[in-house]
Amino acid sequence: MKTSLKVEELFMFIFGIYLFSGLEYSWWWFIVLILMPDIGMLGYLLGPKKGAFLYNLFHHKAIAIGIYFVGVITESNIIKLIGIVLFSHASLDRIFGYGLKYFDSFKHTHLGQIGK
Repeated sequence: MKTSLKVEELFMFIFGIYLFSGLEYSWWWFIVLILMPDIGMLGYLLGPKKGAFLYNLFHHKAIAIGIYFVGVITESNIIKLIGIVLFSHASLDRIFGYGLKYFDSFKHTHLGQIGK
């Protein structure tokens, strides 16, 4: 992935940290929860199509932003937290080249092949 895209994702990750700092949770919550969206990889136990769908559900930034705004509208810090963690995790993954998955293989992403 190009350096400019990685820098952009880094700034989005930092923005996620900034949003988290506005919540009344201890920082250890962010550290513990940041890897939780990877539970979506368990879908690959059911095959590549279901795996890609579930993985993408947990790593799609538009979904994360939507969840965050539901939290803003309902004034629910826990829902905002879920949106922030999903958004931040997706940005962190993209820094390392892990993008949204195509249905044929875990390694085939919208950012290209993982490992190349």
